[in-house]
Amino acid sequence: MSPRELKRMLKKMGIDVEEYSDVDRVEIFLKNKKLVITSPQVVAFKTGGQVAFQISGVVREEEASAQPAPQQPVAEEVKISEEDIRFVMEQTGVSYEEARKALVNSKGDIIQAILAIKSAKG
Repeated sequence: MSPRELKRMLKKMGIDVEEYSDVDRVEIFLKNKKLVITSPQVVAFKTGGQVAFQISGVVREEEASAQPAPQQPVAEEVKISEEDIRFVMEQTGVSYEEARKALVNSKGDIIQAILAIKSAKG
């Protein structure tokens, strides 16, 4: 399958694919070391408010001394309507709190919330 056909097929499944061609290096910070990927090929797969990255390239390990201070995650405020919560409850048969939690976790995406609940039940 050609990359173009694969991209088209993923698009039909609701997955957007974006290739980053101008990336110089990628750094992954672990507790005791850092992985540096040079000349990387980076592809992002976007679906339902989430992004998954595929990174390939030459990997080398470095000492942990060059690590930046850990950053605190910034909480995103998601506004969930009562109508959305009731809809998810009706479609999945879960409680109000479970439906609300699924919507918050999916950043308000009703379809992703329903799929998450159904896959957890499955």
